Amino acid sequence: MTTPLISPQELHESLASVTVLDVRYRMGGPGGRAEHERGHVPGAAYVDMDTELAAPPGEGGRHPLPPTDVFEAAMRRAGVRDGKPVVVYDDWAGLAAGRAWWLLRYHGHPDVRVLDGAWPAWVEAGGAVHTGTTLPGRGDFTARPGQMPVVEAADVLGVPVLVDARAPERYRGEVEPIDPVAGHIPGAVNVPTTTNLRADGTFRSPEELRALYAAAGVAGDERVAVYCGSGVTAVHDIIALELAGIRAALYPGSWSGWITDPDRPVASATTGPTSGRP
Repeated sequence: MTTPLISPQELHESLASVTVLDVRYRMGGPGGRAEHERGHVPGAAYVDMDTELAAPPGEGGRHPLPPTDVFEAAMRRAGVRDGKPVVVYDDWAGLAAGRAWWLLRYHGHPDVRVLDGAWPAWVEAGGAVHTGTTLPGRGDFTARPGQMPVVEAADVLGVPVLVDARAPERYRGEVEPIDPVAGHIPGAVNVPTTTNLRADGTFRSPEELRALYAAAGVAGDERVAVYCGSGVTAVHDIIALELAGIRAALYPGSWSGWITDPDRPVASATTGPTSGRP
């Protein structure tokens, strides 16, 4: 595999030889099963973010990584096989599909790609649309965790280049619509996921992405890690960095996990870093 992405045309041409997963999800909204049943890529199995791609919320944040056995069982139900390529998509610019891509890569699947441009690109390209529920044959995927780099809370502050993938106003601590504390992890630089994409919703070229991240101080010659609000949308930056030729680790707990410990420092545009919260 040379790229984490696949175009609608490439998916159309290889549809019979890949496993397709529909990971439609919107933060704070209902699951995407109803949208899946109204129309999906032929043969795609629906995968639920909250129950199959994450553990229950807690000290690990709003979307902790799922237990290995839970994830393996979910992928087998969805028809994922060890020796068959997987394509994942959503209707959220790849922000949810990236989570499935990362988890499959982390658990050892060698060939996983995200549909570039997401569901709208498939429809725009004239891709076939099926309705109802897909019941795939059972897969044989065996999870072997540890194949993608991660960084945990105890080591986050030691990462040379830490990227915050959230919207700029959340990074600066001006607003916080989801988590109880505003701000960012001290030392982090901000590269919002929205800047990874062209106007048509597809990822920018590798050259454009290298320039975008270099402007934020991410050049790939030092260890890089990425976080977001709950560890889901950060993968969008990890995909962009992979396209740019830079391997980045994920901080799974992300901001929602970081702030569960009041002794961890918090920074904002107005206060700068603090050594902890009252």
